Amino acid sequence: MNEYLLDAREELKRLEHIIYVSLKYTRTVDVIINALNRMVGTFDIIIEAFLEKAKEENKITALPKSPALRATMLGELYPEDQELQRYLTFYAFLKTVLKLPYSKREEFRRHVTLIVELDHSTAEITIDNLTSCEKFMHSFFQYGWRNITGKTEEDSCFNS
Repeated sequence: MNEYLLDAREELKRLEHIIYVSLKYTRTVDVIINALNRMVGTFDIIIEAFLEKAKEENKITALPKSPALRATMLGELYPEDQELQRYLTFYAFLKTVLKLPYSKREEFRRHVTLIVELDHSTAEITIDNLTSCEKFMHSFFQYGWRNITGKTEEDSCFNS
């Protein structure tokens, strides 16, 4: 289980590099999409860690193959956990954004923007809100670490 969390931490480091280094020098929508894919990958790893813990606790017998089914199963396992539900909603949003056709604005400039038409609104992903998403990913990682290991990441690092 901890190996999942360590993998997730490595994915977060890669995400930080994409946002704070790659986007600084290559201001393109492709780099934004790469960052969004890293976020989804990080979510997938943490969700799998949650489900492995549930399997060890005999709450489930097997893990679904599909990442979407895994997220759904996790949401059904903990319907009362509003914080987890909020993270899973964001995960579903990211998956939706990545599936839909998109347009670009201000490519190669500071305000490069990925634009996606949703059912009742438009999502615009910029460098600024991508950094907010990265902070949200870190909070999900910390939440996962606390709930899976039973202690904070700092306690785990110093006491292991």
